[in-house]
Amino acid sequence: MAVKLGEMLIKAGLLTPQKLQEALEYQKSNGGKLGFNLVKLSFVKEEDITRVLSQQYGVPAINLAKIEIEESVVKLIPSEVAQKYLIMPVSRTGATLTIAMMDPTNVFAMDDIKFMTGYNVEPVVASEVAIKDSIDRYYGSVHALELKKVMDEIASEEQADQNLELLEEEEDVDLAKLEAATEEAPVVRLVNLILTDSIKRGASDIHIEPYEKDFRVRFRIDGVLYEIMQPPMKLRDAITSRIKIMAKLDISEKRLPQDGRIKIKMKLQGKNREMDYRVSVLPTLFGEKIVLRLLDKENLMLDMTRLGFEQESLDKFEKAIFKPYGMVLVTGPTGSGKTNTLYSSISRVNTPETNIMTAEDPVEFNLHGINQVQMKEQIGLNFAAALRSFLRQDPNIILVGEIRDFETAEIAVKAALTGHLVLSTLHTNDAPSTINRLMNMGIEPYLVATSVHLIAAQRLVRRLCKDCKEEIAMPQQALIEIGYSPEDAKQVKLYKGKGCPTCNNTGYKGRVGLYEVMEIADSVREMILTGASSIELKNKAQEEGMISLRGSGLRKIKAGLTTVEEVVRETVL
Repeated sequence: MAVKLGEMLIKAGLLTPQKLQEALEYQKSNGGKLGFNLVKLSFVKEEDITRVLSQQYGVPAINLAKIEIEESVVKLIPSEVAQKYLIMPVSRTGATLTIAMMDPTNVFAMDDIKFMTGYNVEPVVASEVAIKDSIDRYYGSVHALELKKVMDEIASEEQADQNLELLEEEEDVDLAKLEAATEEAPVVRLVNLILTDSIKRGASDIHIEPYEKDFRVRFRIDGVLYEIMQPPMKLRDAITSRIKIMAKLDISEKRLPQDGRIKIKMKLQGKNREMDYRVSVLPTLFGEKIVLRLLDKENLMLDMTRLGFEQESLDKFEKAIFKPYGMVLVTGPTGSGKTNTLYSSISRVNTPETNIMTAEDPVEFNLHGINQVQMKEQIGLNFAAALRSFLRQDPNIILVGEIRDFETAEIAVKAALTGHLVLSTLHTNDAPSTINRLMNMGIEPYLVATSVHLIAAQRLVRRLCKDCKEEIAMPQQALIEIGYSPEDAKQVKLYKGKGCPTCNNTGYKGRVGLYEVMEIADSVREMILTGASSIELKNKAQEEGMISLRGSGLRKIKAGLTTVEEVVRETVL
């Protein structure tokens, strides 16, 4: 069928022989069917392939993206059969079932479906891309099918039932039986699939949550949580214990929170990958909730130019981290990429001549040439204790994971004033309010004014998918209301992702940072000493050229990197 389709498209004047040859060579090295690769390489449009196939076979064409298929129709054909023959049931009228196919001459597929369903089969033509999208939409991805098989296997295994009967008795758990249950093949396979599926989907966190009558697994992908599956309730304790054993935690302790780590090696797309998961277990009303944070070194971006800084903001930031002393603070809520920015900063200044010490809770990534210390509150090793010790270790640069209290803030300020460069984070809404936060902790205004050299506030917004973004229109008044000048509102082009297989039909793929970089210039320093408010400091900094978080977002919209919705969700005017 491959060459035949190519010949049809050449005959219809939609493809040149050179392009066909190029697509066939691409197919040899990357796999997949010819039609899919031709669309992927932008040699032909999906609708052109559908039209040509429809004319060739004398069968009507259909646009699956614009059709809502009833659940009762989808259930007529099992997901495995839809995947095998690359077909999609579309509708049922009386004794006739209409199915979308790429090759309506495939009599084996039609005979199988006729025998399986008892209906007469009427084919319509759709492109391979459209059929795959519909299968993903109505049945779930191939990996989801694998999960479903494991779930079916678990449901049918009587042995699992016998092993887990006693687990409802919270106070009287038989640990030997619980450990045996966690080693059951389906439980092990299910946990392994959850861990590997999270990597394939590009998730940053896995949430495993027990409720009164259900048990669910959610993945955070590009900052948004999506429900992935609902394992049976009877497996709640076995799955929880399996993860706790992998993280070397105490499975008999169900009343207190626990933290651990899982390290696994896996083969993904032909490459060996070493994955690290940070595990947090928290007792809730109906069992233990587990959150696993994926720490993937391959996703750690240490190139500062690619994080999302505007050029003028990056110049200010780099100038501050190359100073011999002073304090550089990165602020923002949890999950806004502060750690990545700090790691990028110390990687930038990491040379054989510098002694870099970090106090972290937890240490997320091991960086070569940097002395990293893990905090252990239970034995008294907190940020303040680590900082005191660091000052006796002849450091050039000190990174403190977070300034949480007066003691840590005081030592960090003193270190910054005595010839050390100090990098740290705080939880504040924007850069100017960080000044007031430090003073509210008890640090004197003159110490804040002289020690702090730069504050960067940041947020992460979802990046538009390159494969499916398309231009959209929006009223100029709406653009003016979000912060654009009337001139910019006339010129700016807006985009939205319509959804495709690359981005799991979300319209977004990956994230980009918004940055508000406030340099503590002499004029701002004077205002700090006179007790200026956050608003006054913000106005002064913007006069001095600071780009606000909203301003950074508006630039990202203008550059076609993200959408108005994302920027409005994460920033304020």
